[in-house]
Amino acid sequence: MQVSMASAQGVGVVNEDTVHASPTGVVLLDGLSAPKDLPMGCIHGTPWFVRQLGTSLLNLIGDNGVTLREALRAAISEVNDLHRGTCALDGDAVPASTVAMIREREDVLDYLVLSDNVLVLDLGDEGVRTVTDKRVERVAGEEMRAALRGPTGTSEHAARVSALVTVQRRLRNRPGGYWVVATDPAAADEAITGTVDLTRVRQAALLTDGASRLVDSFDALSWEQLLDLLGTEGPSALITRTREAELADPVGERWPRFKRSDDATAAHVRFGSGGYMGGGPG
Repeated sequence: MQVSMASAQGVGVVNEDTVHASPTGVVLLDGLSAPKDLPMGCIHGTPWFVRQLGTSLLNLIGDNGVTLREALRAAISEVNDLHRGTCALDGDAVPASTVAMIREREDVLDYLVLSDNVLVLDLGDEGVRTVTDKRVERVAGEEMRAALRGPTGTSEHAARVSALVTVQRRLRNRPGGYWVVATDPAAADEAITGTVDLTRVRQAALLTDGASRLVDSFDALSWEQLLDLLGTEGPSALITRTREAELADPVGERWPRFKRSDDATAAHVRFGSGGYMGGGPG
C-alpha cells in the first residue's frame, strides 16, 4: 500500500536513472550511458530522454484499457515527436533506456520489463520470482569481456568500454541482438510482460542494474535478503550498502564491472490485504 523510492548518481556527471509512481503504477528507467568520445544524434541527451519517457509512460498506464506494451509503444512515439525536428533519430547514436513497470488493474498486477532492469515479486508461499531481460549479455561477448577487465577508472578501461558500446549500438533493436527503449516503437513487442493475481503478491521491488548488483553481480545478498532490507530499512539503505561494497573494491578486482559505481535506483512496493497498492512515493 506504499511505494518508497530512492535514486543515487554513480560516477557519471548526472544521474541517468529515473523512477515515477502513481497510486496504481510504478515506472523505472535506466538510461544507457554514452561515452564522451562517441557521437550522439540527440542534442537533449539521455537524462532528458528518460524523464520525458517516464512521464509519458506513467500517464499512459493510468488507462486500464491500454496494455503495458501499447503504452510503451505510444510513449516511444510521443517522445520521438518531441525532438524529431531537432535531432537525428534514424541512426544508432540516439538515447536509449531500459524499463520496468508495474500497474495495479482491478484484481491483478500487470508488469513489463525490457532489458536488464530487475523486477522482484514476493509471492509468499510460492517464493520469490525475478523478471529481467539479459539478452544484452549474449551479444558482443569478446568486447564485453574486455570491458570488464580492470582496473576501472583508467583511460585503457574507458577505451574498452567505448569499443563495447560501439558494437552494442549496431546490435540494438535488431533480430539476433538485444532490445531497449530508443526510437523504434516496435521494441515494445520484445518486452517481457505478465499478469499476476494481486492476492498472490506481498511486495515487489523494481531495480536498475546499479541497485541489483549486490545480488546478481556481487553475490552479497539473496533476493529474499534484498527484499528484507528494502522492507525494514528502505531503498536508500540498499543503495548505501551497494556503495559500501563498491568502495571496498574500487578498481573492480573482486567484482569486475564497467564502472566503479553505477547510477542506482530502487522502488519498493508494499501490498496490503488483497494486494492493492495505495499511497504514493515515500
